[in-house]
Amino acid sequence: MAFAFPEISKIPYEGPNSKNPLAFRWYNASDKIEGKTMAEHLRFSVVYWHTFRGTGSDPFGAATMLRPWDDGSDSVENAQRRARVAFEFIEKLGAPFYAFHDRDVAPEGKTLAESNKNLDAVVKVLKEEQQRTGIKLLWGTANLFSNPRYMHGAATSCNADAFAYAAAQVKKCLEVTKELGGVNYVFWGGREGYQNLWNTNMKRELDHLARFFHMAVDYAKEIGFTGQFLIEPKPKEPTKHQYDSDAAACLNFLRSYDLLKHFKLNIETNHATLAGHEMMHDLDYAGMQGALGSIDANTGDLLLGWDTDQFPTNIYLTTQVMLVLLRYGLSPGGVNFDAKVRRESFEPIDLFYAHVGGMDTFARGLKIAAAIRADGEFDSLVKERYSSFDSGIGAEIESGKTNLKALEAYMMGKGEIGPNKSGRQEMLENLLNRYI
Repeated sequence: MAFAFPEISKIPYEGPNSKNPLAFRWYNASDKIEGKTMAEHLRFSVVYWHTFRGTGSDPFGAATMLRPWDDGSDSVENAQRRARVAFEFIEKLGAPFYAFHDRDVAPEGKTLAESNKNLDAVVKVLKEEQQRTGIKLLWGTANLFSNPRYMHGAATSCNADAFAYAAAQVKKCLEVTKELGGVNYVFWGGREGYQNLWNTNMKRELDHLARFFHMAVDYAKEIGFTGQFLIEPKPKEPTKHQYDSDAAACLNFLRSYDLLKHFKLNIETNHATLAGHEMMHDLDYAGMQGALGSIDANTGDLLLGWDTDQFPTNIYLTTQVMLVLLRYGLSPGGVNFDAKVRRESFEPIDLFYAHVGGMDTFARGLKIAAAIRADGEFDSLVKERYSSFDSGIGAEIESGKTNLKALEAYMMGKGEIGPNKSGRQEMLENLLNRYI
């Protein structure tokens, strides 16, 4: 096998004093934190689409990326070669997982049968490379948004044939994900939404989306796929409004259609911020309801109002994320780098710089979060803030032992509420800085 990155060895851990951009300063896979190794906590995953299919093109300019191993064709041979390069990269990086859409790894054919045949040919190589390296599939998914047939959506399309084609595509992708040992299967509804309501029957579309998911659940049982189903929330792009707009909307939908027991959520930072939330918000919302399955690790630019999918380098962000993940856990999901190098970072080595930095930033966030939890200062301050509910009338409210009449009588007798206490926001922000 000819190497695509002959100048790169396996990325080593050299410690916090290292100045080597191709070495980890914080991520030491075997380091134990709270009884688990960093590798077990973080479960890093490399995405196929941005990392190996991204071209650097944008609405204002053509592709910029130099990818010497890729001849630019839609041939199966090129796709197979690309797959081997992908595993060379992931193996040298030291990530244990990868993730893909069906159309990332194999070219679409002129017919569904030809597309499936192409996919099978590349899956054969993926399986060989997984066996050679020990790298595993974190999740698979079907691309139900790029082809023009899905201009009105896939499961929510007004065209029944588009629904049927999407169902066939998911069937095949579920089979492939099972064959490759994928531990999750993701749905991202990029075009499951609307541009305007004048031509949209929202209830009918949501009913169809639920029926589609039930079909997927039924087929997974039929073929023995036991991986976790995940929905990835995003409020907009490419549609004006997407039905899976944030964690709350997804969970409400799942409850309404009796799907909650089959699905968890894959939360992405840049999608949460597009929904007007911090990443910590959507993570905590999903986690407290037992629905946190996996995360897409990236960040956006607060000066840009679209999904920029940048690599995470903000330690405050990763500390927040890891505090939530340590609280609720993540397996069978992982920390999946749904991020792309900038258009100007066009050389192959930039892929290593980006991933090494992202992995280090999460590793440092993990260490800081563990220290915060060990000291317990934040937990004590939060506990004190809600202490009025630990006894007396507060305890009666939480236990359901009171009602409106009783609370009226309580306040009639007391006259006014007890004094509020300061939220201490600035002190808490300073406290966080002590750890960072």
